[in-house]
Amino acid sequence: MKKFDNYVRQLNVLKKAYDEDMDNEFIISGIIDKFSLQFELGWKVLKELLVYEGESRAKTGSPREILKASYAYFGFLDEDVWLSMLRDRNDTSHIYNGNQAKELARMILDRYIPAFIDLKVKIEEKYEDVLNEL
Repeated sequence: MKKFDNYVRQLNVLKKAYDEDMDNEFIISGIIDKFSLQFELGWKVLKELLVYEGESRAKTGSPREILKASYAYFGFLDEDVWLSMLRDRNDTSHIYNGNQAKELARMILDRYIPAFIDLKVKIEEKYEDVLNEL
């Protein structure tokens, strides 16, 4: 699946954030931007998998609805974390304070990247036989 390949490729870039200087505002901004992209790719991968599974709710197009449907369909998805990501992704354009940006970057490192990694692993396990055909 092309979307999943992009998801994995961008995740490998985002994971480099662990090696970066968290006192550098430019780096923090880049981490937040990469997080937003990773989140977009994540919910779109989930949407495509729901379509593959024949889930009618996948047609909504709304990230919130896709996450809710995914949580109900895939037991491995942590709904609280993903809905928190959605809120934070939506709020990124309203962060004007350096401390808020630093807090979000820390949240990305501590909670969100591990959730992205977990999603990757679980998708590979569940769809290993058909992933390249999707």
